Amino acid sequence: MDHATRQRIELVHADLTALQVDAIVNAANKSLLGGGGVDGAIHRAAGPALLEACSEIGGCPTGEARATAGFDLVARLVIHAVGPVWRSGQAGEAGLLASCYRNSLELALDNEVRSLAFPSISTGAYGYPIDQAASIAIREVGLFLSRNRFPQKVVFACFSKEDLQVYADAMEA
Repeated sequence: MDHATRQRIELVHADLTALQVDAIVNAANKSLLGGGGVDGAIHRAAGPALLEACSEIGGCPTGEARATAGFDLVARLVIHAVGPVWRSGQAGEAGLLASCYRNSLELALDNEVRSLAFPSISTGAYGYPIDQAASIAIREVGLFLSRNRFPQKVVFACFSKEDLQVYADAMEA
């Protein structure tokens, strides 16, 4: 990844729902109707209007993404990306995870998002090994940013300091 692209990526240990960005990505389930972890935190912070908007969408297949307003969040937009459940890496998980990032970035571009924040998609309840997931995330975001002017900044909001270190290592690889 070239220096200019690297400068557009930021790694933080922070609450995704409180970041000062145009859009955040939700690590959603296929129903889009909320759940645990990041998904539940985003739904709680955005308020009940998010659940209503998501129910009107009617779900989302694994590897794809859908957008809604941010409602009570700081971010004006939520991009709901459905990551794969880890099944030992033999069920196309890497391609589906890469697709989540690409589709989220395309939606950000389509919605003129200048700053976008991602969680670590699929690494919580879905069990994706974080070192592999971080490598995919950094690669896909780097490729997209090297070809597009927007988003101007992408933030990876890591849940723990340990996760932050894994993402920092992936940036250096």
